[in-house]
Amino acid sequence: MSGETSTGTPPREVSAWNVPNALTVLRLVMVPVFAWALLAHPDSIGWRVGSTAIFVVAIFTDFVDGKVARKYDLVTSFGKLADPIADKALTGMAFIGLSVLGELPWWITIVILVREWGITVLRFVVIRYGVIAADRGGKAKTVLQAVALTLFLLPFRMLDGLHWVHTVGWVVMVAALVLTVLTGANYVRSALRLRRGSTTA
Repeated sequence: MSGETSTGTPPREVSAWNVPNALTVLRLVMVPVFAWALLAHPDSIGWRVGSTAIFVVAIFTDFVDGKVARKYDLVTSFGKLADPIADKALTGMAFIGLSVLGELPWWITIVILVREWGITVLRFVVIRYGVIAADRGGKAKTVLQAVALTLFLLPFRMLDGLHWVHTVGWVVMVAALVLTVLTGANYVRSALRLRRGSTTA
């Protein structure tokens, strides 16, 4: 009976060549474009707005590919692994870029990147036992990071009367940092449970 559904028919195999995965690859391609736009003219309001627009569009593809994958049952192992990698490459570049520009302390960037890429490596290590899918906490963390980075990327500091928005950005950034660390610990626990469950089965 293994390999069959409850109706006796083999489960449908989903090709990795689909729209959600194409959007994931597109997001990866947009990372160097975003980096160039951010670092080319950091003191230009127009360039900062443009680089932020690229970042927001790339983040939006993450929302779209996940929604399409679930709605049309196009979830693949490639997507489960490549999607978080694309997310981390994009947000990681944003964190690094802001630190390079001196607008975000390096220690925040380092803590977040160590957590993000550490969990990515962990996913590959335990893939022989199963795939660790993103949970609600991880998704909330991604949203908070995206909002915080968007507020930091936009040139509010350069505009008179809008400095308070940057303060709001700091509040969101701290919340994102805390949730990033907490969800990282949760993923480690999930990986340990997955490994123990596989070795005892």
